[in-house]
Amino acid sequence: MNRFFSAFILLVSLGATHCVFSFHKDQSKNDKFTVVLDAGHGGHDPGNMGNGYKEKDIALQIVLQVGRILEKNSDINVIYTRKDDSFVDLYVRGKIANEAKADLFVSVHCNSHSSSAHGTETFVLGLHANERNFDVAKKENSVIYLEDDYEVNYAGYDINSPESFIGLTIMQEEFLDQSISLAKSIQDQFTGQLKRVNRGVKQAGFIVLHQTFMPSVLVETGFLTYKPEGAYLNSSKGKSDMATSIASAILKYKAQVDENVGGDFSYEVKDHSLPSTANENSSVETSAGVTFRVQIAAGSNAIETKSYNFKGLSPISREKEGAVYRYYYGETSSYEAVKEMQKKAIAKGYSSSFVVAFKNGEKVKVSSVVNSASN
Repeated sequence: MNRFFSAFILLVSLGATHCVFSFHKDQSKNDKFTVVLDAGHGGHDPGNMGNGYKEKDIALQIVLQVGRILEKNSDINVIYTRKDDSFVDLYVRGKIANEAKADLFVSVHCNSHSSSAHGTETFVLGLHANERNFDVAKKENSVIYLEDDYEVNYAGYDINSPESFIGLTIMQEEFLDQSISLAKSIQDQFTGQLKRVNRGVKQAGFIVLHQTFMPSVLVETGFLTYKPEGAYLNSSKGKSDMATSIASAILKYKAQVDENVGGDFSYEVKDHSLPSTANENSSVETSAGVTFRVQIAAGSNAIETKSYNFKGLSPISREKEGAVYRYYYGETSSYEAVKEMQKKAIAKGYSSSFVVAFKNGEKVKVSSVVNSASN
């Protein structure tokens, strides 16, 4: 069978699983931020056994410590794909995260190599930039052969074929920027706080990441095959250090998300509302050349205007006024249509959103460009 055709079959096969369990988290300030922590391997799959250390045990102990740190925050919900020495199929790990409508998926592993390679690296889903990344993914993906019915669950997939990974990247593209942001934060913690060798943020075709429909990363905490690093990771201090760094990066990521949930901008509404004489039974006539948008957020950070950053709303535009970036949803010349957009924004959690008017590219008061007349 042609390799590229096999990759297409894999996309359809795994995509079917995605369709059943795919959700998009509509985050609001009243929702708990859900993090799914995944300890790699487990049960009859020990992972790599460099220098006699067991990857499955080290990964689990790091994950449990990460969870304990995160659980101290009342607004964070932590879910584990495993909390003991059990074996969990790769597609089930993703299913757990998707059914929980998680905000993040973090899979923890330990690396191995025949050389003296050492250091940390964090992966996001993507095509392999080089043979080394491909080899790392092959090792982690080979666990599928320990699963029952792997021929059915991963039909058409060949871990030895780079082309098999082509289809894996498509459904995670929406979350790539967020995944990279989290991965970089994790690596920064390892390098800045722990002074570990930084092997960088990389892309590779990990099946476990493909199965999730949210920002997802796979953390390689170090090489068990490098004796000093293996001993460090197996020690209480090493596992605690790694857990603290990963948890800190997740908390930093969450803080960035919280900045974008939307604050109370109701004090600005008076400048952009209709006169008090207008009511729900009024028809509205709009001046020529006027467009409307819904302001949903504002802040000092420039955030990418991707739909996933704004609870699925699209299109999003961003404009800077002084030191403040303002974020707008939609654009229309119809006041009635923009009011419907506002209702949608409010339903998504942007309760303080309001209508803004523009004329010839300049923001103007809504009351200055509409005329209301009672029906």
